[in-house]
Amino acid sequence: MNFLTRFSLKNAVAVFIVSFLLILAGLYSFSKLKIDLLPNIEFPQLSIEATYPGASPDDVNESVTSKIEDQVKGIEGVKSVQSVSYENVGIINLEFPFNTDLDKIEQQINSSIKELDLPESSNVDVNRFSFGSFPIFNISLFAKDDANLEKVLNDEVIPELNKIQGINSVSVGGVKEDLLQITVDKEKAAQAGLTLDGMKEQINQKAVLFPAGTLNGKELQIPVRVEEKVATIDALKKIQLKSTTNPEAKPVKLGDIAKVEAVTEQGEYTRYDGKDALSMAITKKQDANTVEVASETMKILKKYDDQLDYAIGFDSADGIEKSVETLVREGLLGALFASLAVLIFLRNFRATIIAIISIPLSLLVSAIFLNQLDISLNIMTLGGMAVAVGRVVDDSIVVIENIFRRVRRSEEGMSNELVESSTKEILKAITSSTITTVVVFLPIGFVGGITGEFFLPFALTVVFSLLASLLVAITIVPILAKFAFKKVPPEEKEGKLQRGYAKAIAWSLNHKIKILILSFILLFSSFALVPSLGFTFIPNEEQKMLQANVQLPASTSLEKTNDVSLKIEKMFADQNEISDVTTEVGSRDFSTGVKRPNQVGYFLNVKEGVNVDTFIDKVQKKMESITKEESPKATVNVQEASTGGPPTNNNVTVDLYSSNLNDLQKAAKQVENHLNKDKRLKYVTNNFSDKQKQLVVEVDPDKAAEYGVSGFQLLGTISDQTKPVSVGDLKLDNTKRAVQLSYDKDLSSVKEIKDLQVFTERGPVLVKDIADVRTIDTFTSIQKLDGKVFARVEADIKGDDVQAVTKDVVDGVKKLDLPKDVSLDGGGGSDETVEVFQSLGLAILTAIGLVYLTMLVTFGKARIPFIILSSLIFVPIGSLVGLVLAKEPLSVSVMIGFLMLIGIVATNAIVLVDRITQNREQKGMTIRQSLIEAGKTRLRPILMTAFATIAALIPLALTTSSGTLISKGLAITVIGGLASSTLLTLIIIPVVYELFFAKQVKREKQLEKETT
Repeated sequence: MNFLTRFSLKNAVAVFIVSFLLILAGLYSFSKLKIDLLPNIEFPQLSIEATYPGASPDDVNESVTSKIEDQVKGIEGVKSVQSVSYENVGIINLEFPFNTDLDKIEQQINSSIKELDLPESSNVDVNRFSFGSFPIFNISLFAKDDANLEKVLNDEVIPELNKIQGINSVSVGGVKEDLLQITVDKEKAAQAGLTLDGMKEQINQKAVLFPAGTLNGKELQIPVRVEEKVATIDALKKIQLKSTTNPEAKPVKLGDIAKVEAVTEQGEYTRYDGKDALSMAITKKQDANTVEVASETMKILKKYDDQLDYAIGFDSADGIEKSVETLVREGLLGALFASLAVLIFLRNFRATIIAIISIPLSLLVSAIFLNQLDISLNIMTLGGMAVAVGRVVDDSIVVIENIFRRVRRSEEGMSNELVESSTKEILKAITSSTITTVVVFLPIGFVGGITGEFFLPFALTVVFSLLASLLVAITIVPILAKFAFKKVPPEEKEGKLQRGYAKAIAWSLNHKIKILILSFILLFSSFALVPSLGFTFIPNEEQKMLQANVQLPASTSLEKTNDVSLKIEKMFADQNEISDVTTEVGSRDFSTGVKRPNQVGYFLNVKEGVNVDTFIDKVQKKMESITKEESPKATVNVQEASTGGPPTNNNVTVDLYSSNLNDLQKAAKQVENHLNKDKRLKYVTNNFSDKQKQLVVEVDPDKAAEYGVSGFQLLGTISDQTKPVSVGDLKLDNTKRAVQLSYDKDLSSVKEIKDLQVFTERGPVLVKDIADVRTIDTFTSIQKLDGKVFARVEADIKGDDVQAVTKDVVDGVKKLDLPKDVSLDGGGGSDETVEVFQSLGLAILTAIGLVYLTMLVTFGKARIPFIILSSLIFVPIGSLVGLVLAKEPLSVSVMIGFLMLIGIVATNAIVLVDRITQNREQKGMTIRQSLIEAGKTRLRPILMTAFATIAALIPLALTTSSGTLISKGLAITVIGGLASSTLLTLIIIPVVYELFFAKQVKREKQLEKETT
């Protein structure tokens, strides 16, 4: 690669023009990068939603969910199948390994479902899950003055929002529905022999519009259509209705047996700080720029300031911008600290400027590659840049230091030849050290699952930056050095540091055993610190947004749920810790897509400085005291809101299995109580639902056959009496309205069901004469995992020692006296964490192997790579001490830090060993002379690169910001490990070198004695 340096020196202007173009391209690419919180990852999960209107959980499970499960569980690669059957709907979640072709799987599922014999009224949808499917906004909207808010939204705002390129969906909650309600007099309808379904069909027959062929004329062909319109409410009232079950009954007008009126219905209530509002949720497309979408959304809302007000309850773009600002600030501070570290060592301002020129250039060039690969600017890529700041300057430091040193020693002064030879002298060292650091990141590809997906953009950012820094170091830096160092003072005599280090090397080489014993004592002592560290996936980070949920018994009406919520919201208003509250009563559950009139969801934004854990306990107790008064069986849950990032795995899970649902419910409650008693746990949840009353009408086949009644006929009669019938949308009086039929009197007792009349060929017969009607308790949902009915009790772990707490909890659950036919499987996030750590451990070993191969190719001797790798043995000393002092647990971030250290520490060893090799091969020095001279010569660049990297990482290590995932633990690991390994490398490498070449050292000593 020396030809690049030679070419650059001869064509300086061309190189500067190319550099300028790269800066422009980098700035352009940087501006075009999509800004997001997290990498754009599509989870290998598919969700199948099957709706079956009017069906109980048992019916949904038996007729829909189980059939779909049996069909999809054989699909190749499926890891797990989890399902839940509610009233009217079943949800089946399928999980696959990463890199699965979900398009192909989705096609297979759709084809398989078409082959199933599902009920006619059922409907099946297949959906995917990604971070893009989380709402990026939750906005509460209020009308200004006399504006019709819903009309403004539907006619103007939402159509404009949907035009924004990155928006996936806009949904509004709390909307009132205009309805034409036809309330039928039950007694008059019975006398006329009419049912709601029969009336619906006859109304729809009066609103027909059909093509009726073509009239063929001599010159023209005229299409013919037949239409009958019901254009007004008065016309609707005059429709003649005739019984289809009783031919003798006289026709009647709809208006004679029913009251027709326009009404307004509300299926959910949404509020902001207790004030009625519409709640708008916005999701973006998978690859859209979150910040851009948010900005465009705000522009559109501001256009309607004269008609609506809004308050933002949740804004992911705001969190993204804060995270980006934090990482940019820490990266800039890191660059400043690295520059100061270089200035302190070189004590030359111009040399410092040249050395750090690689920082902006390398990062801008990496932005070009990120843009080409369509990788967003997120906390992982920005974290990679912040981490790379200290490392990208290393190659330039080594080059500039060598040129600076050579010029000061040269009597001829600055020349192209001197710059070229100075660069060539360390070319092998910086090239091999950069390639070493790059290959260290390749094994991240071996880390499977979400960890590998998350850290890949981080690794790519570092790799692109390092390769760019190498090019800068061997092209631009020599040119700048040529112009900057024309007049430099001659080098002073060796400094105290160099003379002291030479003595330290000499002493160490004479006391090798002592040095090695002391080093290994330090190493094993550091391992003794491991048990005091926690063991977690990602350290717990406090969130300032809370999610609260109140669930009342399954049969609770929306109005009752709303009354309870109003009392809770009044309590929230009295809490000084809360800045604002968004309330959704009876809204669609985001995770299941099911509307639950018995549930309330709250988003609570907490003020800065509030202790979240303490406040959660306080507010949950207050909520429970309110709900228990209103409904003793109500459940309350308050926890920190999920950030939508990678799973923290800081949880413990107990799965219970049994075909006996009553025993399963009892066991789940026992486990829930056990977990609630453990002070190390929080947010205990039990997914096994409560029971609700259900009326079962069991047909007697013999009696039904005697009267000629089918089960479907009986079903039609009962459903006609128990639920409204939708006629569809009709345009009446120039207004399009949904039309609904219902009776004036609801059935209110089991006796009324029993006394219902079913019209048969033999005349009317009562339900109780052909069926057994009884009340039972049934579960509101049925949940299965891989085909087995199960209950899951789960909790988050407060501390960071996840593995130890998980083991204690699972062992404690196994000692409980659970029902005999209930089996359990305990585990949780720690199991996945162990797998990830094993993968990362394998990645670290692979990285060491790749470093060895790189060194073998570079130096061509089998022993040299082993000497270089010996510096890695003592990396854990400083890292583990640093983690203990900072009270940071072992985590994925820490493991990535260890992975980085392999490359960084090997770099220092390479720089030293390369000089030793040059001394022996080119200058004919003895091994000991080579070691001491190389140590004195390379001491300054080794210390400079180490301190520049450490200084650059200090802002990340000291950060108090949450959500950066990779900052603190990784930075402390690298700082501690680099500090200890650098100091030990300077002593250990010479010692190990002499040990590996012991015979030659012995011959050289013997020869020296003879010569003397």
